[in-house]
Amino acid sequence: MARLLRERARPARVREHRYAPWFAVAAVCIGAFMGQLDASIVTLIFPALQHGFHEPLAAVQWVALAYLLTVVALLAGAGRLADIVGRKLVYLHGFVVFTAASAACGFAPSLPVLVACRVVQAAGAAMLQANSVALVVTSVPRRRARAALGAQAAAQSLGLAVGPLVGGVIVGLVGWRWVFWINVPVGLVAVVAGRYLLPRTRERAHGKAFDLVGLLLLACAASGLLLAVSAASGLGWPPWAVAALLAAAAASALALRGRERRAAAPLLDPATVGDATVARGLAGALCGYLVLFGPLVLIPQVLLAAGLSEPHTGLVLSALPAGFALAALAGDHLLPRRWGNRPRCLAGALTAAAAVGLAALAPATPGPLVAFLAVLGAGLGVFVPANNAAVMAAVPARMSATAGGLINMARGVGTALGISAVTLALYATGGPGVAGARMALAGLGGAALVAVLTAAPPSRPGSVHHGDDDPR
Repeated sequence: MARLLRERARPARVREHRYAPWFAVAAVCIGAFMGQLDASIVTLIFPALQHGFHEPLAAVQWVALAYLLTVVALLAGAGRLADIVGRKLVYLHGFVVFTAASAACGFAPSLPVLVACRVVQAAGAAMLQANSVALVVTSVPRRRARAALGAQAAAQSLGLAVGPLVGGVIVGLVGWRWVFWINVPVGLVAVVAGRYLLPRTRERAHGKAFDLVGLLLLACAASGLLLAVSAASGLGWPPWAVAALLAAAAASALALRGRERRAAAPLLDPATVGDATVARGLAGALCGYLVLFGPLVLIPQVLLAAGLSEPHTGLVLSALPAGFALAALAGDHLLPRRWGNRPRCLAGALTAAAAVGLAALAPATPGPLVAFLAVLGAGLGVFVPANNAAVMAAVPARMSATAGGLINMARGVGTALGISAVTLALYATGGPGVAGARMALAGLGGAALVAVLTAAPPSRPGSVHHGDDDPR
């Protein structure tokens, strides 16, 4: 047991190798790829689950919803725990939990058991995601942090891009259970790679206290908000239930704010979360992923309703993650070297906002949509790594996993809101017609403009004074 609870050092030949930092980034990219691959595959198995378990779509959706709610609720807590006991330790244990739960998902005899296994799988995913950004930033030199985060973002977008293709082949050839079983060999490789390639934690948070009450309040606030938005998007729940969820989320958020001000070891340190750079960066991360995932729901609905086939729709949609991956990898080299994080965020956010605006004016045909999605992906591929680097530069190293957890929590909330906002727009207008598409694009455009504001220069000189233009 003592061996399981102790971080093990890398072998000396790995630690002293000139590419040791990039070995660590590569190990983290395996988890980044698998997380998005799993997220994008699962939605493809809904019809098979409906048929196999004889359940309606409203019940089957909980396979994705329960996973998302659990990840968002646990991210900040997993990050705080990692800052205390060790980021490599929590990351590797998270992969073990994720891999074992994936195997259990494949053997699930009923839908309730599958949903329960997905909750456990999400707990492991939260342990992974809360530490991924921190492990990348603490493994590479400061000047290379943004490039390393770009590589991680590219791995995520690659998983997002190939997920639908791989999932369609797997479901068609061997059945939906293999969608989960495919995680097992990859997870085992990732655990071994992490054990030998990831560095031990150098700086840890002071003290051993863990704010369990704060974690529960945060889980209630996040879950209440996401459930309310999902319910309003066509789940068939009565209005009073949606209002009650929103009220519970607001009450939990207010209680969490008061709790964190009084707690000796707060889950969300008010000094860190209240920092202008961190607050703007988290808002930017939420809006960036909202704009990224919204079109992944909207475009297939529009094109399939217009009669385009599923394979052609998938090819059109792949322009978004492809543009994101290329910009995330090449943006750090193609943009002026003198630009810090803020100018890069601003350029990326303005590009994304312009792409959404042009999409609202262009015809909904494959050619213009490919161009729109590619430009949108490129803008977000510049914005997201620079925004994440700015947040991580604004926090001390001992709090890096907590900050990374907050970034990924903002990403999860943004993802859920992007999916739900588009679904709500289509539901409110009666389907994927012109009115629904325009309403959805208006919402995405508004989120892109908020991202522009988070990247804009501060209104008062000196109001943001660290991490803002850090050239990392």
